[in-house]
Amino acid sequence: MIAHKAALLVLCGVFGAASASLSFAQTNDGNQATGDRAAADETPSSPPQGNVQTISQNQAPPSSNSQAPSLEDLGLSPSQTQGDPQLQARLDKRAHMLKIHQRLGLITAVPMIVSVATGFGAGGKSTSTSDRWAHLALGAATGDLYFTTAYFAIRAPGIPGTRRRGPVRIHRALAWVHGPGMILTPILGAIAFDQKSKGEKVHGIASAHGAVAIVTAGAFGAALLSVSLKF
Repeated sequence: MIAHKAALLVLCGVFGAASASLSFAQTNDGNQATGDRAAADETPSSPPQGNVQTISQNQAPPSSNSQAPSLEDLGLSPSQTQGDPQLQARLDKRAHMLKIHQRLGLITAVPMIVSVATGFGAGGKSTSTSDRWAHLALGAATGDLYFTTAYFAIRAPGIPGTRRRGPVRIHRALAWVHGPGMILTPILGAIAFDQKSKGEKVHGIASAHGAVAIVTAGAFGAALLSVSLKF
């Protein structure tokens, strides 16, 4: 039981650190955007009228024969100087879907933590039927939110030529841990639930349900933390 409580405290710490890091990053982005808008609103003061007249008198009229070189003269075709609207639309869609993916990931962490916490007593001898059904409902909600979160990451359009860097590579690598775990955990949980409903003690492969759930939750929390911290 002490080991279970220690594992729960570690999971809560990981999820809390990830949430705080994301909130801090979003706050910094908002402050930077506010500062940029304030700087854009500032207009330089106009010079004195006397200086304007002096500058106007000293400036010579431009020569009618002088002409700036065009983009074609520089060897640039119109297709090279215009943006790609399809690529921009692809970038916008990807950014939008990954932002939803990030927010749903944080939401999924809440029922996941509660589900792991209630699972410590769901298989005990004195566990009531209502406790098992509550754990089952929390696990189902966690699974629905998890796979919805994964959908937005999988279906986000890729950008040709882009390279994944350190945090993103770690985030994707951890998905190979918590992804299979989210498939295996409910299967083992269903077997354990059936055994407890028949009055039996949880045995066999179903006894690994708790350990698999803890590893899955830990990998999920580490995945959140990997994209929350900049390194």
